[in-house]
Amino acid sequence: MKIAIIGVGAMGSVYAALLAEAGHEVWAVDPWQEHVEAIVTKGLRVEGASGDRIINGINATVNVTDVGPCDLCIIATKASQVAAAACAVAPVIGTNALVLTIQNGLGAGDRIAEHMATENVLLGVADGFGASMKAPGHAHHNAMKLIRIGELGGGMTDRLQTLEQQLLTAGFQAKAFADITQLIWEKFLCNVTFSAPCTVFDKTIGQLMADADHWRIALGAMHEAYRIARHRDIPLSFDNPESYVTSFGANMPNARPSMLLDHMAKRPSELDAINGMVPVMGRQDGFDTPYNDTLVAVLNAREATFSGDPS
Repeated sequence: MKIAIIGVGAMGSVYAALLAEAGHEVWAVDPWQEHVEAIVTKGLRVEGASGDRIINGINATVNVTDVGPCDLCIIATKASQVAAAACAVAPVIGTNALVLTIQNGLGAGDRIAEHMATENVLLGVADGFGASMKAPGHAHHNAMKLIRIGELGGGMTDRLQTLEQQLLTAGFQAKAFADITQLIWEKFLCNVTFSAPCTVFDKTIGQLMADADHWRIALGAMHEAYRIARHRDIPLSFDNPESYVTSFGANMPNARPSMLLDHMAKRPSELDAINGMVPVMGRQDGFDTPYNDTLVAVLNAREATFSGDPS
């Protein structure tokens, strides 16, 4: 297949590396010029759970117009950049391209729908990779856990199952689901628990959980989102949300959420799609969300001082 990866940060680099190793024609598109140049001249180095090696032969560019029609387009940008990515790729990738968008938070499908027809759009959720950029052309990931994929409109289709097999063949743990909404919300609850609290308090996941006061705030933020999920009849696989997010966090105590990594690098984060979505939905449903209101206000004030450097 010819595959375009839009947004080749830490996770996008892992996708590009494994898919290229599996023999696909991969195009990596990212605005970080140094990163693109490193991939072209030195290859893409990926280390961590899948081994330490350099993958050559990946096409890398800052201009999406270089790509042309492709079979699969993976949008791996931050949630805040999904709409712009969809707008840029829509005229380029062809009407038959399958689009898989993999982000934290909620609303990616709606953002894409503003710029392209959604009959070929799939939603993805990536769990437990703990990926980060070490340097231009050099990505690291702590684990190789599950990528869940599903049709935007639900249901199990042949193309969904085919993509599942292609991801498995490339070395990912992948599974197709008839109802991806459930999985997105379950990951969302974990993101709400750890993203903004770890960022506000500058702690790893394990450090946050070990501090009684900070962990209470994190669980308070999660319960606000959980209340909205129950009110909206979102199907969930658990009855005890505290147990669920605690188990999730216990598996990666040394990890720093991507939101914290963004703030450490003075970059805008996915705040609006994660903890920032809770107050929005709370107002829609008539619920107060004081924990998330406070976390979001603190981080918005910090982000207002950032330059927005895309690297």
